[in-house]
Amino acid sequence: MKYISVIIILSLFSGISFGQDASKKPNIIHILADDVGYDDIGCFGSADIKTPNLDRMASMGMKFTDFYAPHGTCTPTRAAILTGRYAPRVNNGTGLPVLFPDSDIGLDTRLEVTITELLQDQGYATALIGKWHLGHLPEFLPSNHGFEYFLGIPYPNDHGPERLANTGSREFPMIPLIENNETIDELDNFLLAEMPALFTQIACDYIREMASQEQTFYLQYSNIETHTPWFVPKGFEGYSEAGPFGDAVEYLDRSVGAILRAVKQAGIAENTLIVFSSDNGPLIVPYPELEDCYGHFAEVDTNRQHLLRGGKYQSRYEGGTKVACIMMWPGVIPEGSICSNITAGFDLFTTFAAIAGAEIPTDRVIDGRDLYPLMTNNADGPPPHRDFAGYEARGLQMSYREGPWVLTIPTKAVYGVGALDHYELFNLAEDPGEKNDVSEEYPFIRDQMIDKAKEFDKEIKQ
Repeated sequence: MKYISVIIILSLFSGISFGQDASKKPNIIHILADDVGYDDIGCFGSADIKTPNLDRMASMGMKFTDFYAPHGTCTPTRAAILTGRYAPRVNNGTGLPVLFPDSDIGLDTRLEVTITELLQDQGYATALIGKWHLGHLPEFLPSNHGFEYFLGIPYPNDHGPERLANTGSREFPMIPLIENNETIDELDNFLLAEMPALFTQIACDYIREMASQEQTFYLQYSNIETHTPWFVPKGFEGYSEAGPFGDAVEYLDRSVGAILRAVKQAGIAENTLIVFSSDNGPLIVPYPELEDCYGHFAEVDTNRQHLLRGGKYQSRYEGGTKVACIMMWPGVIPEGSICSNITAGFDLFTTFAAIAGAEIPTDRVIDGRDLYPLMTNNADGPPPHRDFAGYEARGLQMSYREGPWVLTIPTKAVYGVGALDHYELFNLAEDPGEKNDVSEEYPFIRDQMIDKAKEFDKEIKQ
């Protein structure tokens, strides 16, 4: 067990050499949650999970009520956030599926430019603490994508050897704990349960150290909560009314509180943008393979109700991609404000670049838009997006939204939703849960949406 000594060593960060001083530019912290549903957060409507720190963050900043994860699964969403591009565009149009320990592909450094590379050029220190999931081979690790510091795991916490021992399904090795490019430990489930506490402590140490050096920084805090299995550090079990999943969300909220305190105590709150979002919606259908491995800690409560239809693994219905997003920047983002424009995870690329003074690449299509005008309630021009499309891995279009209307597209079955052999039309302003198909009532709008969806898909795949 090596990580206890790691805490002492890493808390100093004394051996890291950072770039030029960029102290007049804002620090940026992106808290990227894992599999947290839209209404699993108190201020977005949760009735059984308590998230006082995220609620406080919203009261001090802005809620984005129509914010979309770029995809219904982890890997494509994270690739889109880092590159500012729709998931099917990534890696020169090949896209990235969900990656596993036996995958031999990843985010390609030869083909993509990441937000961290742009921020490094502006003098930012850059760090990722938590889950990566964009390729575990050395050439794909964070250090090759503009992260000067990395402590975390290369793929999810359910990609361990128990998948073979318990189910015979996948022959995976022990999950490595990696610092930069070096494996410093191998994690069994007992140690994985303690990782959220370690990652939170190291993130807070990093914030304090950067502040003491007066070094402007970008931190992606990508803790493993609340990906299955829903383990939490010992002593924090059983607090939530929503079982192990609720415990995991509530522990994540405690981590958010620790980060908010670290920023305030370091005296950098007024010069720090903090963003919270999730990589996709929640797991809402049973996953027998995971239940066989982790029991109660992967058992979905199918009686738990959600505002949105569908969940993780699909982008046909809103529950797979529409997620809670909160931004806080004291003195810049008005307190208690709400934005209802269509926004998405790939907008963070362009927004972070803009506030750091970085130039957006012009040799490729960047789908992200600068959200700063919305964040400051000074948006006089058109909204950042008039539409948004939901894609599956490798570019299968499953939905298309414009304004209040969303069209679901006939496709084969994917995990959690069956095959669809006809177009559906929903009015989200009147029916956010997509319960009433109005395609026959509004055939003109349906047909217009079909044409627009096809044109959109054609442009994405050029």
